[in-house]
Order: sequence, then structure tokens, then C-alpha cells
Amino acid sequence: MADYDYDVLVIGAGPGGYVAAIRAAQLGLKTACAESRETLGGTCLNVGCIPSKALLHASELFEEAAHGHMAKWGITGQFNIDIPTMQKGRVEAVEGLTKGIEFLFKKNKVTWLKGRASFTGADTVEVAGQTVRAKNIVVATGSSVTPLPGVTVDQERIVDSTGALELAEVPSHLVVIGGGVIGLELGSVWRRLGAQVTVVEYLDQILPGMDEEIRKESNKIFKKQGFAYKLGTKVTGVQRNGDAVTVTVEPAKGGAAETIEASHVLVSIGRRPNTDGLNVDAAGLQLNTKGQIETDHSFRTSVPGVWAIGDVIPGPMLAHKAEDEGIAVAENIAGLTGIVNHNIIPSVVYTTPEIAGVGLTEEQAKAGGEVKVGKFPMMANSRAKTNGEPDGLVKVIADAKTDRVLGVWMINNLAGTMIAQAAQAMEFGATSEDIAYTCHAHPTHAEAFKEAAMAVTGKPIHI
Repeated sequence: MADYDYDVLVIGAGPGGYVAAIRAAQLGLKTACAESRETLGGTCLNVGCIPSKALLHASELFEEAAHGHMAKWGITGQFNIDIPTMQKGRVEAVEGLTKGIEFLFKKNKVTWLKGRASFTGADTVEVAGQTVRAKNIVVATGSSVTPLPGVTVDQERIVDSTGALELAEVPSHLVVIGGGVIGLELGSVWRRLGAQVTVVEYLDQILPGMDEEIRKESNKIFKKQGFAYKLGTKVTGVQRNGDAVTVTVEPAKGGAAETIEASHVLVSIGRRPNTDGLNVDAAGLQLNTKGQIETDHSFRTSVPGVWAIGDVIPGPMLAHKAEDEGIAVAENIAGLTGIVNHNIIPSVVYTTPEIAGVGLTEEQAKAGGEVKVGKFPMMANSRAKTNGEPDGLVKVIADAKTDRVLGVWMINNLAGTMIAQAAQAMEFGATSEDIAYTCHAHPTHAEAFKEAAMAVTGKPIHI
């Protein structure tokens, strides 16, 4: 009788967990994945990345059609929004992708243990009343919405990111508490469909953690689109009164309180690691002050045989980070070398235009030494200008002595795709001159990246 039921047991089937399980199975390890949801894919596929992008895409199409962009090209007509049909498209997208992961589990012979896993020892867990022992256990439990103290989310008028995806009507006035990625994306969805949107942010600027110039430029663009802001402002109360919600706010640094009347409120102040109910003490694990599980560069925890990846460990809470860590941890368990360069993980805001960055901000780079910065405005890019998409810029930050690229930040309609080129260039130690002398197809938005690099070298052509 084998000592272990499985070589690898992954707890959680989100982007990190399901990828880790599939890769481990591909490497010949007997693998199981414990997941309590009715469908695989975690937050990202079920109530996060994918459904939000479905609504972002649909609402963008509506805004282009109904609000004049298409009319500039002679495309006119009467355009109406059908929320139930839009929501049906979101649901179908989620169903297709989650079933796809289920197919991949079967194809790669990954056993799906349906239920919530809880440690009973360093190498054993209990799942739905069943005790399972594994030689290696990977914690990939992800994260959940951070609650706002004193505010009750009813998923009707006061919603979190999940509830904001499922609204059956367009809010007349949506107050978004939190000016981060999720709040701005979901705020964009409902603004395009006709809602008045007010963003309340505790800090003095939106998009915390991003390059300061990019944050300020994004602020201007969103304001031009119709967003209203209450920056440097804290929420002290949210009260529902029938079909109306009253939000009480005051300056973050102190001052007189005021109220905002809204039809709906979205609470979007961040996410926290999912460790409740995991019983980490039984495994001998300890959480840090942020509730995370600490690991080394190979994703080993302090307990031999227990590994952790994704949102439950330190670092940005991003699906693609978790996916890369899932591959790496499986390869490390199999005796190979799995590495993730955490210094080069791109981040994207899927608004219109998109906002993306990788590496150091200008502020971070300057704190480490002398730098060179090159910028190129999208209004000078032939493709963007022709398409009527002049907002934004591309910014390249390089070391002043070595010319090595330290960070790239951009705002434009294809930034989410373009940032991959920047990340790849940085991964292989590219200089701004390397990028400047790489031939880019014309006419493309990506030429703005080349032009920004040329500006770093002091040889700009189109500005």
C-alpha cells in the first residue's frame, strides 16, 4: 500500500492552482486538486477577470455605437442596450472556459476533489469528510474581497465586485469606493451604459502603485469620459434606504463630513488572502502580518513538502503571476528548475484606453540611481491618430549609465497587449537602444514603444 494517496495535492483551482495541477500531472506526478466551487477556474474565471472583460467588451461596443464614435465614420443607426442579453453573454463565456478546464483535468488525469480542504497535518488534509495524504501540498487558495468595516454588502444596492457583475439594471448613480483597477474597470462598464459614476479614493490619486505620471494622465482621461472623483477622501458610512444609498464621506486628513446620494455603491478597496478555514496551524504554518504565507524563491514554505503560490503569498495579486508560479512550483516539485522573475510582471487596467506597466515606476527608478526617460504621445502615432484614439502615451525608463530598460508604462487602446513586448525585452536585458533599433511594423500602435525608446536615446523622429 502506497504511503501517499497523491504525489501532489493542490488546494484551490484558480489560475495558479489548476495550472500547477495540470503541469504536475504532465510531469508524471499523481495529482489531485481540491476545489469547493461548483466550477473550476477560481475567482478569475468565475467572478473576476473573464466576466468583467466580457462586460467591458460589450459596453465598449455599445458606447462606440451609441455615443458617436462610429458616426464619425459614417456608421449610424439606433442602438439600444439589452442588459439580460449582455449578461447572458457573460455567463456563456464563463461556462465555456470553466468547462474547458474541467476537460483539461480529465485529459491530464488530474483528480478533482470536490470540497473545501483543511489541513489536519503537514501532509494530510480533509476534503468533504475524506482524509487525503499527499507527498507535496500546494496552497493556491487565492484571495477574496476585502470588506469595508461597518458597511454591509447586500449584493443588490451595495455590492462588491461579484455583485457589480450581476446588476440587472444600469445604476442611475454608482459610487465606487476605491480608485484601483477593479473599481475603475467596473465603473467603466456601467458609465458606458449610462450610469453617473463617482469614484471615492482615500489616497490623493487613483491607481495606487502605478507610475505617478501615468496615474495623473489616467485621471485626466477618465474625468474627460465623465467620471467624477472624490480623492483624498474616506468613507465613514454607507446606508441603504429602499432603492437609494447614502454615502457619508469626509477628507482623509480631517474636515467636514458630506453625503453623496446614489442608487448603487460598489465596495472595491482591495483583496485579502484566503486562509480562513484552511487550518494552517495543523500543518505547522504561520501567517505574516498581512495574512499571507511566506515562501522562498522556489515557493517552498517553512514546512517541508508544503508549497504556496498566487494571491495567498506576497506579491501582486494577478492571475498571470499565479499561473507562472503554478508552472514553476510543479517543476520544482518534479526536481526541475521553475523560476518566476517577480521584478518583471506586467499589470494592466482594461479600461478604454488600457493602462499597462512593467518593472519600476519612474519614482522607484530614480530612488535607485540616475535614469533616462523617453516618452511618446499617442496623438503622434499614425495608427492611433487615424483611428481616433489619440489619448495616452508610452514611457520608457532606462538606467542612465547602462541604458538597460528598468520600466515601461503606457496608456493606449492596445496597452494590455503591447506590454508583453516590453516585458520580454526587459526579461532578456534589453537596452532602450535595442528597442529603438528593432524594426516595428507600420502603421501600428506598437511603434509608439519604439519611438519612446528612441526618445530615451535622444533620437526621436516623430516628435
